[in-house]
Amino acid sequence: MTERLYYDDCYLRDFEARVIEVTDDGRHVYLDRTAFYPASGGQPFDLGTLGGIAVREVVDDEDHRIGHILESPLAASENAIQGRVDWARRWDHMQQHTGQHLLSAVLIELYDIPTVSFHMSAASSTIDIGAPALDPKRAERVEERCSEIIAEARPVTITYENSSADLGLRKASARSGTLRIVSIERLDRSACGGTHVRSTAELGPILIRKIDKIRGNARIEFVCGLRALRTARRDFLGLSEISRIVSVPVEEAAAVVAAQVERGKAFEKTCQRLASELAKREGRELYETTASGPDGIRRVTERGEIDDAMRARARAFISGSKAVFIAISTDPPSILVAASPDSGVHAGERVKAAVTAAGGRGGGNQALAQGSVPSAALLPDVEKAIQAANARE
Repeated sequence: MTERLYYDDCYLRDFEARVIEVTDDGRHVYLDRTAFYPASGGQPFDLGTLGGIAVREVVDDEDHRIGHILESPLAASENAIQGRVDWARRWDHMQQHTGQHLLSAVLIELYDIPTVSFHMSAASSTIDIGAPALDPKRAERVEERCSEIIAEARPVTITYENSSADLGLRKASARSGTLRIVSIERLDRSACGGTHVRSTAELGPILIRKIDKIRGNARIEFVCGLRALRTARRDFLGLSEISRIVSVPVEEAAAVVAAQVERGKAFEKTCQRLASELAKREGRELYETTASGPDGIRRVTERGEIDDAMRARARAFISGSKAVFIAISTDPPSILVAASPDSGVHAGERVKAAVTAAGGRGGGNQALAQGSVPSAALLPDVEKAIQAANARE
């Protein structure tokens, strides 16, 4: 069992320990005591150095030992060793974790909404709450209440108490025996093994970033402390740049961008309509200028992207009598066939047979079909197969 120094002193950065075991590759090290926090309870592991070697991961083994995975092997002669925790990372995790306790406690205090789960990532943290939603007004009130408690500099303390006592925990613990209790004065008591700040004043701001619906519950994404400051600064710089681009004050930027987006959508619809009308006209003109073959069928092959315009051109071409339209695309490698009802060609059957023989997939109806093949190198054979079938009609 490893003595967990962070349990009693979350602010401990440097420590000395005795090496208990080193794996054969020299990179997995066990100590008699450590200040390194292993990934647990939604909080990521600490980083730092052991004996000057970078610690890349910290894991909590099933037998209550903490393993330190190093970047390079530890010398076999090492016995006593110096450890140093990456303080910037640890401090960030302390702010986020205590911030989560405060946020969860305020949700209970104001709206009796419990926290179901907690996760901390490198960019933000999330809690899933036992409610389907949290409207913006309530979210604002939660932020403001958290800010009030932060300003009060309430002590955050760690105690050890027996699970059999009436502990008044925000969430009941399934563990028995001695529990580590993290308390925010006059607000919250939670069983927790994580690292925390000493006072709510050390949290800095708490900023709710967004609220999503996840499996029937709401998920709140938030940041605390320096993360919140940096996130707010980044957001403001981005918004300032948008306001500069659209030449309006920051407070008017959202409305102006929304209006431009709607105009853009309308313009896009107009372009799509005009492109479709142009493609149809091109298809009809192509039909008029294409000579009939000996069998009276007008056939044409075009090469290029098989998009909505190409399909519109194909439909317009086969709107005339006795017509077959083929389109070939190399990126992605695909083929389209369109045929008029009186052409004697079933486009779906023709495409499916040709692309299947080349290891591809496709199909459609009598008038229009499309298929793809694994490689553009196979397209000539697919085209030949379709053309040969046309010749047999």
